[in-house]
Amino acid sequence: MTRSIKKDTYSAGPSAARGKYARTGYVSPIDATLEVIGGKYKVAILFHLKDGARRFGELRRLVPTATQRMLTTQLRELERDALITRKVFAEVPPRVNYALSAEGKSLLPILTAMCEWGKRRINRGKTAQPEAQ
Repeated sequence: MTRSIKKDTYSAGPSAARGKYARTGYVSPIDATLEVIGGKYKVAILFHLKDGARRFGELRRLVPTATQRMLTTQLRELERDALITRKVFAEVPPRVNYALSAEGKSLLPILTAMCEWGKRRINRGKTAQPEAQ
């Protein structure tokens, strides 16, 4: 087992959780975070729900690279982890709204910071010209 720069993280086999977080089953706090928001589209879904509830169809348009099946799976996992709520309206055709839960709203500062970092990265990429070889 090798120790990283951060005192709270260790590099070891998957079943060798030791150290400060051993009783939780996580090697580091980042592992706990990524377990919940680590899906391919989860962060995008959470970000699009920041302004309020959205229907499934809206989320499909906002996350166009996600297949219907993948989007459904990611939404179910976010609901299971209590980051979003799902409200079904008894109408024909059925209407389902997804919204951030209180726990999901606690991620808003992190999502905003990620968005700002992404904007800076995009802008830096626009100004940097690749060198000709």
